Amino acid sequence: MRFLILDTAYADFLVWLYAQHPGLAEQDYAPQAQVREESLFGQASFYAANLRALGHESWVVEVNNEHLQMAWAREHGLKPNSTRRWEPRLRRGVVPWVSRVADSRWMYEILAAQIRDYKPDLVINYAMELDGAFFREMKPCMRMLVGHHAAPIPPGIDFGAYDLVLSLVDNFVDHFRRQGLKSDLLRQGFEPCVLRRLGKARTPVHVSFVGNLHSNHAARLRWLTYMCDRIPVDVWTGSSSRIPEGSPIHARHRGAAWGTEMYEVLHSSLITLNHHIDVAGRYAGNIRLFEATGVGALLITDWKENLHEIFEDGKEVVTYRTPEECVELTQHYLKHEDERRAIADAGQKRVLREHTYRHRMQQLVEMVEPCL
Repeated sequence: MRFLILDTAYADFLVWLYAQHPGLAEQDYAPQAQVREESLFGQASFYAANLRALGHESWVVEVNNEHLQMAWAREHGLKPNSTRRWEPRLRRGVVPWVSRVADSRWMYEILAAQIRDYKPDLVINYAMELDGAFFREMKPCMRMLVGHHAAPIPPGIDFGAYDLVLSLVDNFVDHFRRQGLKSDLLRQGFEPCVLRRLGKARTPVHVSFVGNLHSNHAARLRWLTYMCDRIPVDVWTGSSSRIPEGSPIHARHRGAAWGTEMYEVLHSSLITLNHHIDVAGRYAGNIRLFEATGVGALLITDWKENLHEIFEDGKEVVTYRTPEECVELTQHYLKHEDERRAIADAGQKRVLREHTYRHRMQQLVEMVEPCL
């Protein structure tokens, strides 16, 4: 099968990436794509690599990476203009990159050319903010359109354009099915090749938090405020503008950690803390579950009713139900190194045994194959 994976990146990450590589924006598509892949930020390249390892053709398009997309357009004789009939409805305030795109019509023109050029059997769209009208028009160019969504649902998304809608949490799957859509669960995972990219352990970080603090993380922000007021938690976030003035988080903020640096932070952490986005409700499934355990940190995460399907509580990860309990557990495992190490090791073994992207892509293939 031929897979085309559509994804987006945070605007702040793209600014950071190109600042780290002066002149990269003027290079051809292939060297830009290689640097982007080697950054280890996001999951799309992991999906594609594992689909190829399973014997399929697979490509990734980072739809909002203007430098990369314009390079592709130049090399294919395409001169994007602003006269296309697709008028994207930008849904601001929900997805970080959207509010930074002043005129996204060029994205649709280049993406349409890419879909026609790659001739995919399946398009897997992780950028659900893109206009459904565009995909309805492009449907004749593919055999199946698959969407993936696990964030607050902006108004106006045309889910009816999709043959299958995936999510990484059960409540979203239930919601989509109630809307009459075909939907299934596909969890996040971990890519073992990351372990080969990690350097020697840096100065240990005793307790870390790595994650977003956008408007959709109100409960997380309250929890993290409580934690930072009682425990020295080192905080890495690229979305610090929502942290209230005077919050104890400011003194613990270490900036953003993108890609490889994020994995290095987690790898150096004795304990890393996790708290799910508000819309996850009673269900676990965010990416930090797998990234943290995959690199060997002890994960202390908020209890969810389905977590037992992923990890064994108290043996592979540790869960808390209240901020007070999170403080107590963190203090306990800082004092009991043997217990901490045993749980962290078991969590890593579980991830490598059952929760890699090879496992996830095999599941994906088994889902879509009967539909083609």
